[in-house]
Parts: sequence; C-alpha cells; structure tokens
Amino acid sequence: MKILPVPLIREADAYTIVHEPISDIDLMERAAGACFGWLKDHISADQKIMVFCGSGNNGGDGLAIGRMLVASGFRVAVYMLSGPEKMSESCRVNFQRIQEYANQGTGEPGNEGLTECRILEDSRDFPVIGATDVIIDALFGSGLARPVEGIAASVIYHINSGSAMVVAIDVPSGLFCDVTSHATPGHLVVCADYTLTFSPPKLAFFFPENDPFVGNWQLLDIGIHPDFIGSAKVQNFMPGAVDIAPLLKIRNKYAHKGTFGHVLLVAGSTGKMGAAVLSARACLRSGPGLVTIRIPKSGISILQTSVPEAMLAIDPHEDLFTEAPDITAYSAIAIGPGIGTATQTASALKIMIQHAKIPILFDADAINILAENKTWLGFISKGSVFTPHPKEFERLVGRSSNNFEQNRLQRDFSFRYQCYVVLKGAHTAITTPDGQCYFNTTGNPGMATGGSGDVLTGIIAGLMAQGYTPLASCLLGVYVHGLAGDIALSDQGFEALIAGDIITNLGKSFQSLYGKL
Repeated sequence: MKILPVPLIREADAYTIVHEPISDIDLMERAAGACFGWLKDHISADQKIMVFCGSGNNGGDGLAIGRMLVASGFRVAVYMLSGPEKMSESCRVNFQRIQEYANQGTGEPGNEGLTECRILEDSRDFPVIGATDVIIDALFGSGLARPVEGIAASVIYHINSGSAMVVAIDVPSGLFCDVTSHATPGHLVVCADYTLTFSPPKLAFFFPENDPFVGNWQLLDIGIHPDFIGSAKVQNFMPGAVDIAPLLKIRNKYAHKGTFGHVLLVAGSTGKMGAAVLSARACLRSGPGLVTIRIPKSGISILQTSVPEAMLAIDPHEDLFTEAPDITAYSAIAIGPGIGTATQTASALKIMIQHAKIPILFDADAINILAENKTWLGFISKGSVFTPHPKEFERLVGRSSNNFEQNRLQRDFSFRYQCYVVLKGAHTAITTPDGQCYFNTTGNPGMATGGSGDVLTGIIAGLMAQGYTPLASCLLGVYVHGLAGDIALSDQGFEALIAGDIITNLGKSFQSLYGKL
C-alpha cells in the first residue's frame, strides 16, 4: 500500500469525485459511515459523545458522524469553532442536516438525541468533559499546515486536559502529516486514544514521536479511486500480506541443499555466544541449504550442542573474532551479533569488507565498528544490508532532532552507500538506494527483548542465501519476523515473550504467507 503526502491525498479525493463519479458530500457521507461503523462497535449507548468540529471538510465528517450516532440512539453534543458562514460547502450541508435532530432528547439515558449544538465563542462556552464521555475530534484533519492558535488551541488544550476517550477523525487535530509537529515550541496537538484514518495512511503515523497523539490508528477504506492510487508516484509504502506473499519462492521438488545457498554467519564472543545461537537457529529456520557459523574457540561446545544443524568455522582466538575466513564459497554473509568491538575484531571486519564480492549484512557490533571507522563504508559491496536499532543508527549517521529528520538521514545513507537500511522499531523502516522507504506492520511490544535483533539478522541472511534480492530479503524477513512475534504473543503474552519464541513460530509465519498466495 502506498503512503501519500497530503497534496496527493487532496488530488486522490478530487480524482475520485470526478471519475467514480461521486459528489463531495456523498464521499463525506461514505467516510462518516465508515467511522460510525467503528464507533458503534466500540462505545456504549450510556456514554455521552461530544463532537468538536472545525469549519472544513473534517468538521463536515464530524457532523455527519454525529448525525448518524444520534439517529442510532446515542446522546450527542456538537460544538463548532465557527458559524455556517465560514464553513466549507459540504460542512455547511451537514451542519444543516444535523439541525433536524436538535432538542430531540434531554440528554438522559432513555431520552437520547442531539442534546446540544452550538458555536464556541470563548473558553467560557467549553463543556465539562466527564471521565466516561467520548470525544470525537473533527477540528482540522490532514489539511493543517501551520500551528494551531486562538480558540482552536484552547479547545485542543481543553480536550487534552480531560480523561475521556478521544477518537480523532482522519488525523489528530494539530498534527502535521508530512513534517514534524515538534518544531514549534508549545504547538498543540490532540492526544487521541484512537485515530480513524482514511486510506491511504499518513507518513506521520509511522514515527514514535507521534504515538502520544495518534494512539491506536485504524485504517478505513472509503473507496478512493484505484486508478489514481495505482499511478501515484510516491516514495513511502506500507506493505501488507498481499504485497509480501508474492515475494515467496515456490520450491521445486528436485531441489537440494545446494539449491538454497550457503550462509556464513560471523557471530558471538565469550559471554555473548547466545547471539550466535539465536541468529544461527533463525537462519536455519528461514530456509538456506547450509549455514556455517564463524565463532571463537570458546563457543565450539555451545554451538555444536544447541545448533547441531549448523557447521562451524573456528577462529584461532579463544574469545573473539580476529581472523577473516575465506568467503568465496558463500552465497550470503552476515556479521555482527555479539562479536564485540575489539581492535582485532575491527581489523578482521575490515579485511572481510575489502575481499567481499557479494553484499554483506551488517548488524549490531559490526555497525558499531563501522560507526567508529566511517571511511570503510566507501568500500562495502553495493546492495549490502544494515540492520541497526535506533542507537546504533545514531552512532552511524549522527543525531537527529526528530523522526522525520532521522528518516531523511536513513534515506541519504542508503543512497550514498547504495545499501539497504533496516531501522528496527515498532514500524521497522526499510530504505533503499533509490530513496524509497517501506514501513513494516507486523510485530508487537513483546518483541522488545534481548536477541530479537539477532533473530532478524539470521532470517534476512538465510533469505539472501536463497537468491532473494536484498530488498525482497529485507521486506520478507522483517515481515515474517514480526508475524512470528505476533503468533508467539497469543501464547506467551507481552511479558513472557522471548527471542526464542519468535524462532519457534517462524514456520507458522511462513505458512501463513503461503496461504495468501
């Protein structure tokens, strides 16, 4: 699925209106109906609903939602930022429509209706918000391009000061979609518990800095014309199962272990041999024909016992990776989990980079070493993959003041070194040499545990060995990694989930994707 910037979202709406064809007011009705369907399943009839509406089309959405709720027996109060003279045409139509329900109820359970519909002139008009009330934020939506001020800012502050459940329509009011909302000190944004957004999704929803505003977001399909979406030129994507499943290679019955490649995994050091175990086990579960692990002498018995399916290439040092092996026989190479950053290890990594003729996957300490030796980056093979967590990425490229800037630095790094960067997080971001970015949608907070990254390294390396392109390896690897974590969550819960559970459920994860073909 494509992620459209705001100007293209506006064009998509206009294209749909002309080419479906459908009127603007009927498209608004469709959007409101999708929100109403979600709301009636998540709120109860004894809750009071307060709808705060602006004068644009987002306000029109709110008015239509309020009317639908009233018609279904909910107690609804509507508060406007301005009168009809300042409203968009469709907003004005819905303002007139909801007037038909005025004064139908007293506000008491059993006598529901539109209990109030008025314009907020100043803070003295603000309603008291109860803890069990539901707030619907329909003030601004996605069109906002400047900080909120005046009465609108006061309304947002009032909403955020309460403890009621807040549901934002399309975008939390005050949130910018394509740039950071944190650049202006004191800029107010509605803190929503839920955001009911209209497909396609907005870029701002994928960054941690906006989580306090967006909350849990639900993507609602309102039938934007597929021809426009298909032809839109964008750089951001949100791949789902229907996008990932076709990447899978179907195995021929005459295939053998030589068909599926040979991985060299350089991992582990004394005290961190678990990283080698986890990445090796995950690698084997992702389908390569052969896996060889380069480990120091101290890890021989550990690896031979815990991962008997893997072969070992033993470093002459007892505790560290210190000597680059012959890498000509391998179809994929991954280095970094648990190797440490000793001087001898750094020297061996440098030699591997100089001799490699194929892309290398750099993870963990390999990234930390390169962060201290940035001139080596110019020698990495094109198509190489970096899998940092945010702190490792910061060491590699420097600090950023917000997530949008961080994303720009990630794209710049991928372009400069013609590599793929898998920046791990709630929506792991994969950037490509041509400036595209893919945000993953699988995974959960239970995976925030030691070893999860080692597992991901093994999966991606295993896929690269089988002939998947670096991009396909990253997209498929990140998706099945997160999906395996989601499957594990149903058995283990957030607190008890560990990295080994992700490996255990990789088979089910792959099977789930094959079921989509």
